[in-house]
Amino acid sequence: GGPHTQYGCTFMHEFQYMAARGYVVLFANPRGSIGYGLNHLKALRHCWGVPDYVDLMKCVDDVLRKGYIDKKRLFVTGGSYGGFMTNVITSKTDRFRAAVTERSVVDLTSMLASDYGHGLADEFGGMPWKVAERYRKLSPHTLAHRIKTPLLIVHSEQDLRCPIGQAEELFTTLKYLGRDVEFLRFMGESHGLSRCGRPQNRLERLKRITGWFDQHGGKR
Repeated sequence: GGPHTQYGCTFMHEFQYMAARGYVVLFANPRGSIGYGLNHLKALRHCWGVPDYVDLMKCVDDVLRKGYIDKKRLFVTGGSYGGFMTNVITSKTDRFRAAVTERSVVDLTSMLASDYGHGLADEFGGMPWKVAERYRKLSPHTLAHRIKTPLLIVHSEQDLRCPIGQAEELFTTLKYLGRDVEFLRFMGESHGLSRCGRPQNRLERLKRITGWFDQHGGKR
């Protein structure tokens, strides 16, 4: 998330839930996350989804070398900036059987309408009208036509950080292209659904994520 946040050695109920259902869970702190110094943090400036994509794929390759992972049954998911990365990953590789993108960034220019709009200039070296090509090039929507991985899109209707229009753009594009895509939207929930949403919606979300993976080969 963030992108400038960090995973640590703390309890994460989502990881435990997936592990209990038989999934091996891989999570990492690629370039852009905090905890490894300022240069590591600033590596994403003006280039979201570029160095961290390389890092994450290396992490996948590393865990596959351990020998107990089925490389034909890999899945990917993420929320917020992690959703952005899920969109980027599925537009660049078909190595994953299915994906779930949540509360994600799809089009960087239209993200100006979010409550994070003020921060875009610092991340990308200017507002969209100043560096339009940079925004276009780094937006997952630009390469959405390459996404062939079955994709579940999860978004909350009251999300102000990543407005639901982001998800609607991606869903409409993939439906137009005839791809395997579903759209799960939660009424009355915010960007923080997974952490502070209504209990019944948080549970439904978890069931839908693992259900999507099970449906596409995750469950033997």
